[in-house]
Amino acid sequence: MNFTKADLKNEVSYKTSRSGGKGGQNVNKVSSKVELLFDINRSVLFTDEEKQLILSKLQSRLNKDGNVQVVCEEERSQYLNKEKALEKLEVILTKALHQPKKRKVTKPSKAMIAARLANKKIQAAKKENRKGNFDE
Repeated sequence: MNFTKADLKNEVSYKTSRSGGKGGQNVNKVSSKVELLFDINRSVLFTDEEKQLILSKLQSRLNKDGNVQVVCEEERSQYLNKEKALEKLEVILTKALHQPKKRKVTKPSKAMIAARLANKKIQAAKKENRKGNFDE
């Protein structure tokens, strides 16, 4: 990953509004709810390939303008909500850029096959011994 929280801070824009929830009369006066908007296409932090990868993986998080939108209204202060929203964006982008390793197809070893077959024989013998002779 070639970006930091400080880099992201320079490329995002914020919208604030009044938040619901705890805070008493403070809720009615202070705009503490934060909507963070990040325009992937205008970003200089990512290459074109990374931008395409992010856009494809975050399709459901994009708003109508093609921006990634993160909303935070957990805290009472606008500053803390901005910080939390920025952290959320960082996590979202990091997950979107993560590419899992390709799985190498392997065969089970001869020892593993032999051990499995030996275990099957033991199980079969156990079950065979459970069969009682009811003829007598």
